Amino acid sequence: MSGPDDAVIDVRAVTVRYGDVVALDGASLLLNRGTVCGLIGMNGSGKSTLFKTIMGLITPSRGSVRIHGRSPAYARRTGSVSYVPQSEDIDWSFPLSVRDVVMTGRYGHLGVMRTPRSVDHAAVSDAIERVELSGYENRQIGQLSGGQRKRAFVARGIAQQASVMLLDEPFAGVDKRTEATISGLLRELADDGATLLVSTHDLHALPRLADQAVLLMRRVLAHGTPEHVITPDNLVRAFGLDPLNVPNENDSGGSPE
Repeated sequence: MSGPDDAVIDVRAVTVRYGDVVALDGASLLLNRGTVCGLIGMNGSGKSTLFKTIMGLITPSRGSVRIHGRSPAYARRTGSVSYVPQSEDIDWSFPLSVRDVVMTGRYGHLGVMRTPRSVDHAAVSDAIERVELSGYENRQIGQLSGGQRKRAFVARGIAQQASVMLLDEPFAGVDKRTEATISGLLRELADDGATLLVSTHDLHALPRLADQAVLLMRRVLAHGTPEHVITPDNLVRAFGLDPLNVPNENDSGGSPE
């Protein structure tokens, strides 16, 4: 947990409305440097809205968001924040190669002419290698498997050298190898000082992935270590689960959706 003076991500009493629908209701969140925080909540709990609000893509009706003490617009402009969206938010038919997608992460580093230099090409190649997509650089992004697509967008964030990364369901529909690759990369990035907020439905894997967890249901119901957040009482509040049927490490069933 971080205090307001050292928070990298500072979300304070944010309310977001879509017409008469309240998507976020006074949500507050502080995250500091070098943290992987898992964001959990049922569908419709406001996770994607929270991501877009932190990015500055949505303006809250109340409350404030700061990244490194500056506005989300400033963070986007300087390339200090990166966003890996859900797959359904992307037009996979667009004629971009894997290298093209990853290179978009370098735009904040390019000059006025937007001409990549050798350092930009090197950063892109390194990011592609780190997500184990070497050999796929020239493949159109829509021709990749679901897991490979996710890795390509993680590579974009790595190439961007963003200090804040927001990942919306990066493990949805991916195989175990991709899940392990992405998880390992996120831990490496946090060890290097990045701050990562990751939404996921996989409650079993969360303690291995994240230092902290946030339970969201339009507002933050709980924030702390995964062990303190993923409790029967909290899951009942967020998911409406029967306390006797809360999944544990030894269960083979799926996580609540």
